[in-house]
Amino acid sequence: MTESEDFNRMRWASRRGLLELDLLLAPFVDACYRDLAEEDKRIFRRLVTCEDQDLMNWIMGREPVDDPELASSVALIRAHNRAKLNP
Repeated sequence: MTESEDFNRMRWASRRGLLELDLLLAPFVDACYRDLAEEDKRIFRRLVTCEDQDLMNWIMGREPVDDPELASSVALIRAHNRAKLNP
């Protein structure tokens, strides 16, 4: 898979059933995904296979992320969203 195909797949995968989740994931993919290390991309690809409610609860900090790998990806998303709010 080419880098462009991978990005397009993650862009599509970031469009979820919940608008709130779309607003958290899609901007992260657009702004950050291409610059992630390959390992972080792999983890993000795992993350987007999770259920919407789990993703929303993890990103919003309502529930802890039990998987340390997924927790690292969630932390990246949270940091990106915090930076958008506090430029």
